[in-house]
Amino acid sequence: MTAEHAGSRRRKRSGGFLRGMREILIILAIAIVVSFVIRTFFFRAFLIPSGSMENTLQVNDRIFVNLMIDSEDQLKRGDVVVFEDHQGWLPPAESDPNPFLQALEFVGLYPSTSEQHLVKRIIGMPGDHVTVDDQTQQVVINGEAIDEPYLAPGSAASDIDFDVTVPEGQLWVLGDHRDASGDSRAHMDGPNDGFVNIDHVVGRAEVVAWPLDRWGPAGSADEPFEEVPEP
Repeated sequence: MTAEHAGSRRRKRSGGFLRGMREILIILAIAIVVSFVIRTFFFRAFLIPSGSMENTLQVNDRIFVNLMIDSEDQLKRGDVVVFEDHQGWLPPAESDPNPFLQALEFVGLYPSTSEQHLVKRIIGMPGDHVTVDDQTQQVVINGEAIDEPYLAPGSAASDIDFDVTVPEGQLWVLGDHRDASGDSRAHMDGPNDGFVNIDHVVGRAEVVAWPLDRWGPAGSADEPFEEVPEP
């Protein structure tokens, strides 16, 4: 083999390697763009940091949230929703110092770990009168006591008394682990009387994606509210 032929083969191998790397980079760029579009307009992943929604959602569950369901006419009682904390329910967030994970989270390839989002269940929609039965401790909506099969075992519907009428554009939200949930009841003395502005809802939790043995629906349930009359 002549030196010229050897050089030609090396150039071909080098050219093939560069073409392969270019194709990989193009595929990676497309994946990042698609993921960013999905994260921005359709679905977003979140990490569950606490046990306030047990046993429906457990600590370190990864969930996918439907960003297209976030307005009053799309939401309903029983939906599990993620919303932004604009009322100071949570302490200030500590940013993750890992820039790589921050970049992956930004484009949607890593679940959001932001402590400025909360996940709760909608109990009261605008206009609903929501209270607690003194004897049974059941939640009562517009005069109808509801059974809540999603509650954490041993957790009463509410051991905190409240009697509210949900204002227009607001929601009354509770965690499924009522004994360990800093929900609307815990913030009745706050700046918004414990209500959550619908405009702050990010979307409805749809799927538990991780761990794999918990793959399935994220717990929204409208059946317990079917007999509730409109306000």
